[in-house]
Amino acid sequence: MKTVVSSKGQIVLPAELRKQDRILPGQQYEIERLEAGHYLLTKQPLRDNAGVVDWLLSCPEKGWFEPMRQPLGRDCWPT
Repeated sequence: MKTVVSSKGQIVLPAELRKQDRILPGQQYEIERLEAGHYLLTKQPLRDNAGVVDWLLSCPEKGWFEPMRQPLGRDCWPT
């Protein structure tokens, strides 16, 4: 499988690989240079709540969930 490096130095993982390995947007990787032209990408573990907002936004009932506009303070809970 082939891909290209963008002008910003980004490499796109083909959709087939992202789907096969359940790679989510924002997923973090460690990259290691093995030798010239050979690199190893290692997927880092997801946080426990990673993808929850995307999951809620994909809810079939539109308008049910709306992201918070302003984060709550540490000791502030909605009433």
